Amino acid sequence: MLFGFILIYWIGKYFYQLAEKYNQNKWLFAILGIVVYYVSQFIVGLFIGVLNAIFNFGIDFNNVGVNLIGIPIGFLFVYLFYILLEKNWKKNKIEPIERIDQIGQE
Repeated sequence: MLFGFILIYWIGKYFYQLAEKYNQNKWLFAILGIVVYYVSQFIVGLFIGVLNAIFNFGIDFNNVGVNLIGIPIGFLFVYLFYILLEKNWKKNKIEPIERIDQIGQE
C-alpha cells in the first residue's frame, strides 16, 4: 500500500513539473498522469483476461507475479505519455511577452 502511494506521488510530481515548465495546467496533468498509469494497467489486464478466456492459457490472476506485471506496463504507458506531451509542448511553446509595448509586434 505504501508502495502505491509512493508511485502516485512520483508520477504526479513529474507531470506537475513538466506542466509547470511549459505553462500548462499543473494539477490537471499531474492527475492525468496518475490516471494513465491505472487505466493502462486496467486495459492490459482486461486484454490478457480476454486472451486467457479465448485461448485458455490457464493464467491464475490471483497470483502475485501476474499482478506485478502491471507495474512496468503502467510505467511504460506513463513514460510514453510524458514523452508525447513534452514533444508536443516543445513544438508549440509560447514565449511570454517581456514588455507590454511588444504586444502585436513580431
